[in-house]
Amino acid sequence: MVTDVVIIRGGGDIGTGVAYRLLRSGFKVVITEIERPLVIRRTVAFAQAVHEGQTTVEGITAIKARETKEIGAILNEGHVPVIVDPACSLAREINSEVVVDATLAKRTTGMSRDMAPLTIALGPGCEAGKDVHAVIETNRGHNLGRVILKGCAEPNTGIPEAVLGYGEERVLRAPCDGTMRNVLAIGDKVKRDATVCYVNDAEVKAALSGVVRGLILDGMTVKKGLKIGDIDPRGREEYCYTISDKARAIGGGVLEAILSMRDRHTVPIHQPDTKKN
Repeated sequence: MVTDVVIIRGGGDIGTGVAYRLLRSGFKVVITEIERPLVIRRTVAFAQAVHEGQTTVEGITAIKARETKEIGAILNEGHVPVIVDPACSLAREINSEVVVDATLAKRTTGMSRDMAPLTIALGPGCEAGKDVHAVIETNRGHNLGRVILKGCAEPNTGIPEAVLGYGEERVLRAPCDGTMRNVLAIGDKVKRDATVCYVNDAEVKAALSGVVRGLILDGMTVKKGLKIGDIDPRGREEYCYTISDKARAIGGGVLEAILSMRDRHTVPIHQPDTKKN
């Protein structure tokens, strides 16, 4: 029996940033994923282990566990087990202190407070004090990473964060239902109007010059309108291979929530009054 681990639902770039901060702070982490993760920032996502068997992000290696019984051995080797378990049924098999929902689905995903002594959700979709014990704010701005003990995170704006003044232009979206066929790879430099990939026979072109920071895996099936890639106008290739400031901030919020709430005798986290005077 594996005990005293944090289970993270979703190993995308944000879930990986959370896992990294917890691992660096001495926690053991297990990640649950869907069968075919549609990860955009694949070079900084432990979910990529589902496709490749293993992957390494900033010196930490994640390994796919094909059965629950393999998890203990992977943990003992100092690695992160990633197991296909969309419903997170693992929470009933492992004596886990904490379950973190890092799917960022922006809707209820089956999380409940009885899944573990401490349940934490990232972003909108779950209500702290009702669905889970705590919610972490994921919107950029003054409250990014804030621990919420009652209520919800800010609603999803649907507007990508601006980088050097570029917002929606940075995002590549599927023009139709179909299969990804990549022309460029993550880390490649790209010029405005250059073809980055195809969905079936439909070209997907860059709306600006920069670096391909994220791109869904070649051969994956996608739906029309789905975000399938990300162009970074800063042009810094190294940003493609390191955890983002946003993911680290959210990871810090999760770490704060765990350390502040796992002991019943700990003073509750102060919730500032956000109402305007």
